[in-house]
Amino acid sequence: MAPPPPRRPRARAAPLAPGGLLALALALLPLLLLGGASAGAPKAPASAPSSEPKLSDERCVFQTEFGDVTFGFYPRVAPVTAAHIFRLCALSGYTGNHFFRVDRGFVAQVADVSGGRNLTASPELAAEAARAVPLEVQHGVAHTAGAVSMGRHSDPNSGRSSFSFLLGDAPHLDMQYTVFGRVTDGMDVLRRMEGVETRREGIFVMPTRRVQIHATHWRFASVGGPPALGAAHARDDDGTGGGVLPLPDRRGTGPIGGGGGGGDAGDEGDEGSCQEELDHLRSRFDWQAQELEATRKKCLPGK
Repeated sequence: MAPPPPRRPRARAAPLAPGGLLALALALLPLLLLGGASAGAPKAPASAPSSEPKLSDERCVFQTEFGDVTFGFYPRVAPVTAAHIFRLCALSGYTGNHFFRVDRGFVAQVADVSGGRNLTASPELAAEAARAVPLEVQHGVAHTAGAVSMGRHSDPNSGRSSFSFLLGDAPHLDMQYTVFGRVTDGMDVLRRMEGVETRREGIFVMPTRRVQIHATHWRFASVGGPPALGAAHARDDDGTGGGVLPLPDRRGTGPIGGGGGGGDAGDEGDEGSCQEELDHLRSRFDWQAQELEATRKKCLPGK
């Protein structure tokens, strides 16, 4: 019986050149991607739409020694709180008030109207300032730099008139405190305010001197100021769809004129209509006085 033929050694594959492995991977990459797509792999989502709430047309302005801070409101996020703070602004409730807390990188907080002002409050202002507002939160409305957040005690529904301007992101406050608006102009002013000398009292970082709010006024972003007397203004015509805020009536207890910008006061009668016109006239004069003073400081410095 003839012996079996000798077994030939198996040929070994030639080793890849140093760049061969990279070339092979690049060649297979389109096939791998195509295979993943055909297997039903989800495509990368398009950029997520912004969840930033829409501001209403109203703006409140605080004048300080560091400059003006302007902020708007989120009526569709916090309807009760936004209307309450706007009423306090319209009643000049924060004139003569002060920032009792300036915590660098965290918050600049305004004192309660009832205890922080150095001016006598009218009965309607005192009544509005005494109101408590509920906690109003929405997922996605975050405590980021520039947010305006309601202050409160341990009871979530104990907010009254103290609130904070966020100087930095504070996600630990999300869903715990009401974000009712945002700074629209004046973050640089708040940054300058961070430079004041402070002291710590418990959890609070407080200025060693009074940081006064010298004057306040409100205006409409879409028209640059309060409306002319008798002018119809929906106060939602700036294209943002942010909502409408009611002005206080003469007792500070509710809206006047159906929340419009002027004209007929409806069920309030002649007396309510006259009071509405006086309120708008006073607001216009206040706004014009602030504009005049700002122009004077710019054009006639030192006088």
